Amino acid sequence: MATSQDSANAGHPGDVTNTAPAAVAGLLHEAGIHRDRVRAVLALVAEGPVTLADAVRLTAVPRRTVEELWAALGPDLDRTSRRGEEETFRLRPGSVARYRPLLGRVARPPSEPRQPGFEDHADLVATTTEDIASGPPPLPHLDHVPATPTSVVNRALWLHRCYDLGDARVTFLGDHDLTSLALSALCPNLPITVVDLDERVLEHIDTLATRRGLGVRCLHADLRFGLPPTAVRQADLVFTDPPYTEEGIGLFAARGVEALRSSSGRLVVAYGHSARTPRLGWTVQRQLGRLGLLFEAILPDFDRYVGAQAIGSSSDLYVCRPVSGAGRRPPETANNIYTHGAQSVEAGGRSAERAADWASRLRDLVDAPDDDSAPRRVDWSEPVRSPGGVLLADATGDQGFGPLRILLAASADRVAVLVPDGHPDVVDARGQRRLADLLEGRYQLRFHRGVPGRGQAVIAATPVEDPARPEERTVAEGEWCARQLLRRAHGRVDNVWREALIRRRAADGVTLNKKEARELVRRSAPHREDLTERLIDLPRHRLAALLAAVRAC
Repeated sequence: MATSQDSANAGHPGDVTNTAPAAVAGLLHEAGIHRDRVRAVLALVAEGPVTLADAVRLTAVPRRTVEELWAALGPDLDRTSRRGEEETFRLRPGSVARYRPLLGRVARPPSEPRQPGFEDHADLVATTTEDIASGPPPLPHLDHVPATPTSVVNRALWLHRCYDLGDARVTFLGDHDLTSLALSALCPNLPITVVDLDERVLEHIDTLATRRGLGVRCLHADLRFGLPPTAVRQADLVFTDPPYTEEGIGLFAARGVEALRSSSGRLVVAYGHSARTPRLGWTVQRQLGRLGLLFEAILPDFDRYVGAQAIGSSSDLYVCRPVSGAGRRPPETANNIYTHGAQSVEAGGRSAERAADWASRLRDLVDAPDDDSAPRRVDWSEPVRSPGGVLLADATGDQGFGPLRILLAASADRVAVLVPDGHPDVVDARGQRRLADLLEGRYQLRFHRGVPGRGQAVIAATPVEDPARPEERTVAEGEWCARQLLRRAHGRVDNVWREALIRRRAADGVTLNKKEARELVRRSAPHREDLTERLIDLPRHRLAALLAAVRAC
């Protein structure tokens, strides 16, 4: 039964009391001062037809609330289901008039938020739509939930409008949504850095940015292990749409603080929680506060997504300012930061327990003596040395992008990397060949599928003897330099390559000074901007192109 307050807000006191179905009036009463959100859903279904996904996305109302309204509408709700199409909902034509008094001040159905001047960027929306459609599909175990093209452009317009980016640098921590490309289209001369774990995303962004002449630099990193050195203290503005766990938000925000070069910078975080579970939002806000971040603004329901219906397919935009001392205390990095998959918070330590059971089998595969060590998660941000010369690495939860980096970082006589059997580097001969070719001259690789258990695989690696003496004539100059880069993956590319050239030429009786060597390197590099990076931080496709160029010299 509608209350007198509901009647007053609806603007039709008599009609509401006498004609409104009691169930819907009851939902409006329960919503309190937020009843306009439920009214927005009602407006959509009154105009209909509308899918459940669109009703959630356009109103930012949790799916459960929308389904409660559907139930309250009862026989007045018409459902249409066609083969191959999503079910649609609308009020039966004869029932619409009875619900109009309940709409109150919600005069028309809602749409996605739009910044001023959005209508002038139809071409950018179309390009963004194409970019997202041609990009890699989302990975649920990385908590990928795609933002809509409208939302991506809206983000870019907001960043462009709110900040003077004339001489700024912007960093994106993760960018499956391709917001970096939209912002770069608005500011073609803006230096942008994208740091992501997903090699597919990095290659997609890099390919499009290169084709369009945009200043977007892509770097690979697992944020649990830290930022690439060239991304630390470099940005004036950091944007991230992280995993929506307390652990994920805390990690990405901490890295965002590390990426800012001054206290005048800002960290902008997209984060959403269900209006039905406000405590989850409180725990995240508390986590951000502990990092020394001041909330300058929280823009509700700013972003819209294709999915994430439990939180209304939406997120808020948190504008955070680091206060004095922010980021001085290193974050406690958890292995499990996602909501799905092997690295979900719920997965906990189960992977480590299983890995301990598999240790003996892994040691057999690399002919290593038995001891009590178990496979471990490997932090590849620095060279990895293993006592006893044997490294057993557990990459079963690395989301598919770790084995190459682990092998580049390892300094051991024997290496065994435990991965899921469906990992792209082991799943077929083509994937195995790609990895083996990339590491040629560094390792001899053997691939064991179905071991140590069902659904698992092992990459067993034995280092190739190091031709450390440049006078070794069995290896061509280019190949010798490539091997030095592979063995010193944490050194700056230009320094390692230059020194290798000088040593090799000296062995042939040719004097090459640093300036001459540096010029040779610059002329030979496929991408000069990669020369100031570490090999291990380059996206895989860039790393492969660089090594191919070095070997061809």
